[in-house]
Amino acid sequence: MSVPAIDPTVPPSGPGCVECEQESGWWVALRRCAACGHVGCCDSSPGQHATGHWRATGHPLMRSYEPGEDWWWHYESGEYAHGPDLAPPLAHPVDQPTPGPAGRVPADWRDHLRA
Repeated sequence: MSVPAIDPTVPPSGPGCVECEQESGWWVALRRCAACGHVGCCDSSPGQHATGHWRATGHPLMRSYEPGEDWWWHYESGEYAHGPDLAPPLAHPVDQPTPGPAGRVPADWRDHLRA
C-alpha cells in the first residue's frame, strides 16, 4: 500500500513530541510529519523521535514545528524540501519554550544534545 507523502488537511498531533510526552521527556526542537501530523523531536533531542517516526512509518517529509520556521526536510533524500500550506497550527504555542516543555528540561540540557 502506498502512503501519501503529504496530507495538508491533517492537523498536528499536539503541541509537543508525542513520545516525549508519553515518557515525560523533553526536546530541543519539534518537527511535524507532513503525511499524518505526528509531532516528534529533532535529532539534537535525546529521543530523536521525528527520525524514529520516519523509520517506523516511511513518511519521508516533515516540516519544522517551531514558531517562525517554515522549512521542510525530506528524510530519504537528506535534503531540504518544499511543501504546501498545512492545517493549522503551524508551530507549537509561542509561550512554550525551546527547548521544552517547561519544567522538564534539565539545567544541563546542552550536555545531553545528540548529533
